[in-house]
Parts: sequence; structure tokens; C-alpha cells
Amino acid sequence: MSIIAPSLLAADFLNIGGEAKRFADCGAKTLHLDIMDGQFVPNMTFGWNLVSDIRPLLPGVTFDVHLMVKDPLVMIDPFCDAGADMITIHAESDSDISECLDAIERRGVRAGISIKPGTPVESVYRWLPWVSLVLVMTVEPGFGGQVLMQSCVDKIPLLRAEAERQGRQSLLISVDGGVNEENCADVAAAGANILVAGSAVFGQQDMTAAFRSLSDKVAPFNN
Repeated sequence: MSIIAPSLLAADFLNIGGEAKRFADCGAKTLHLDIMDGQFVPNMTFGWNLVSDIRPLLPGVTFDVHLMVKDPLVMIDPFCDAGADMITIHAESDSDISECLDAIERRGVRAGISIKPGTPVESVYRWLPWVSLVLVMTVEPGFGGQVLMQSCVDKIPLLRAEAERQGRQSLLISVDGGVNEENCADVAAAGANILVAGSAVFGQQDMTAAFRSLSDKVAPFNN
């Protein structure tokens, strides 16, 4: 099954309450939250306080927190407290991966692991038994509005095949970066379950129409 997950990174932060309402009105069920610390990537976004503030505005919505940070271990508990349903850490971060995944699991939150474009997909195979999700970055993390890299999409079938070999047919594969009207169907066809879309949804004046249009394009892959 393939779904569109709008990314708050592309929202208008001067009107975050209004943006939360636009999200609720468009019908999306998963909100992607990109957390950047200015060290792991050359940009900073927002912290757990904002996540905590918007959590009551979106009951029933899955909060998919993506930690693009140098030391994710110290952020796991605060984001769990803020209302995260899923927390994804980067394989390239400085924290011990096992400690991070254990910390997430102890809080009853689903754990994910992500890789940058230059990281071989094989590097996460060892972690598949301990995660619910693998996030494949299809742009260099740090900024929105970039063009999707096809070489990163090519990692998805390899990852799906390895997950099946390990008996992890339920593994979710997420794609983050450059997803739009022109490529979303191809990304879903490659085997992605969650397609993160920032400027293609939040960046559009009619967010509901944009979300529905993208969702319609990936609908054939919902079986």
C-alpha cells in the first residue's frame, strides 16, 4: 500500500495553526516531521515543543518524526513525550544505532532507520529485524524543494527483496525528497509505501486538491 505523507517542512510557520487545519482538512492521515539540528545537516527546523503544540490539533494523525540530527539518542524521549508515533534515525548519525532503536522500542513507538543518497542500501540490512520502517532519502537532506534522484529510487526494489528474504514482508519503505505529480507513481511502483511530499502538498495554494491528486496517482499501488 502506498500513501502520501505531507511534510511540515514546507508549511508556513508564521501560521502553524492554520497549516495544521489545512492538513486536517485535506484528509491526510500521516504527517512527516523533519527535525534538523544544523550539525548533521546544514539547516535547522523545529523542536519537540512545536510537535507537542500541534499534537492536540491533529488527533488520530500518525506523527512520523524524522531525526536528521547528529545525536538522536538524546532526542528520543522528548519527541516521544511530544506525541511521536514513529521515530526514524539516520544510519550515519553519531549515536549508537542499537541504543537508539532500543530507546524507541521501550517507549512503545515504531522505529525507523534512514540513509542518505550516498549511503549504500546494504548498510541497513542488518537492522531490518529491529525496525518497522526504512526511509530512503532521494535528495541530500537539509533543504526542501530539491529534485528527486533516480539512483536512490533504484534502492527500493533491492531493499524490498532483502526484507522479503529476511521474512520482513511487513517492512514499510518510505521515500523523502522531491516527490511530485510527475514521479510519485514511479516511486510507488518501485515499492515505496510512504511517499513524503513537502512543496508538492503544503506548498500548493489548494492543499486538498494537491494531496488528492498525488493520492490518486499512487492509488493503483494500494493492493
